[in-house]
Amino acid sequence: MKKLSLVIPMYYEEEVAEDCYKRVSKVVEGLKENYEYEIIFINDGSQDRTLEILEKIAKEDKNVKVISFSRNFGHQAAVTAGLKFVTGDAIIIMDADLQDPPELIPDMLTKWEEGFEVIYGKRKSREGESAFKLFTAKAFYATINKLSDIEIPKNTGDFRLVDRKVVDVINTLPEHNKFLRGLFSWVGFKQYAYEYERKERLAGKTKYPFKKMMKLASDGIMSFSTKPLKLVGGLGIFSVIVSILILIYSILSFALKWNNLIPGWTSIMCVTTFLGGVILISLYMIGEYIARIYDEVRHRPEYIIDKTINIK
Repeated sequence: MKKLSLVIPMYYEEEVAEDCYKRVSKVVEGLKENYEYEIIFINDGSQDRTLEILEKIAKEDKNVKVISFSRNFGHQAAVTAGLKFVTGDAIIIMDADLQDPPELIPDMLTKWEEGFEVIYGKRKSREGESAFKLFTAKAFYATINKLSDIEIPKNTGDFRLVDRKVVDVINTLPEHNKFLRGLFSWVGFKQYAYEYERKERLAGKTKYPFKKMMKLASDGIMSFSTKPLKLVGGLGIFSVIVSILILIYSILSFALKWNNLIPGWTSIMCVTTFLGGVILISLYMIGEYIARIYDEVRHRPEYIIDKTINIK
């Protein structure tokens, strides 16, 4: 019999943990005739009652497995840890807030049985999200697809069903600061966009404020593109051209006695300001890449596991 694994990261989710388990288990219990299953919850360093609730659930249901981090390592690290421990043939990745309805899992399994190896959720609508969040999401996908060498589907998140062989490939990738939705596109295989209506969060607050959204966007762009570095070169060439034009204009003003410039001031200010901006932008971009190289060569783990429950 085939086995289904669910990977669900949790960070300060005491308000939804019980409801998440009940809805997910109800769905997978309905699939018992055709699939064995396991539900892997990853406690990403929550300091509320999330772990306590998960421990109680795992004690009563041996199909539930729990991985608890020593501190908060981030959503992508939590999903990565879950993928390392899955034993199923088909793996579902979803968030605990139930914005991505678990009731869609049977339909996704049908597509998997048809031969698709990555079935990713594509949002037709996003209930309960602000205009700012929608705008930044749209801008992010437009930017990353312009810069990246691969196409990352728009209006997608981490909600997806993935075949075991795809997960095995992802698990061999040693890089830190993973951007998983980009990696699932990068590895290829037979993919299918499953469109659905994304619901409003059941309870609690989003764990992706603007700061974390910017970190995720940075990971995505830096992990899949070197075009920012090429952009720096382009800015450098452009600045040289502008400087030459300013010099030519200054010479003409002097030669033709236009007398419309304060001697030296305009050219110095324009060139200094422009080049200063280019240099600062360049240093920031190069610094980002160097920081990631530094991250890789230290060989620190992506996460540290404090305890596990029902995992051998």
